[in-house]
Amino acid sequence: MRILIADDDPVVSAALAAILRTRGHDIVPAFDAMQALMFAMRAPHPDLILLDINMPGGTGITALTKLKASTKTALIPVIVVSGATDAALPARVMSMGAVGFLPKPVQPDGLFRAVNEALGIPEAAG
Repeated sequence: MRILIADDDPVVSAALAAILRTRGHDIVPAFDAMQALMFAMRAPHPDLILLDINMPGGTGITALTKLKASTKTALIPVIVVSGATDAALPARVMSMGAVGFLPKPVQPDGLFRAVNEALGIPEAAG
């Protein structure tokens, strides 16, 4: 599957990419919100987006709003990955259309579970 990782921290992005590549996923990195939107809008569209909240070029909240408002990207599942400490953030992004929320630092098992669930991959196949 093609996964867009939108995170301004290159270390976090590289770590998530390395973990997901072990399961055969193709990774497209984006390092700010505008780049993430641009990559998501053009074909081939990603099958899944991992989206950080605090990024330059607009926040992940703004990006999530635009992704869910566009007919090109509204059906792409989005998992928010954030180090933000706002206790209300997971419920907020889920109400905006995200299919999952992972706190940083992300644990590989939790990442695999969330990605498999978002993509409809049976647990044993992941």
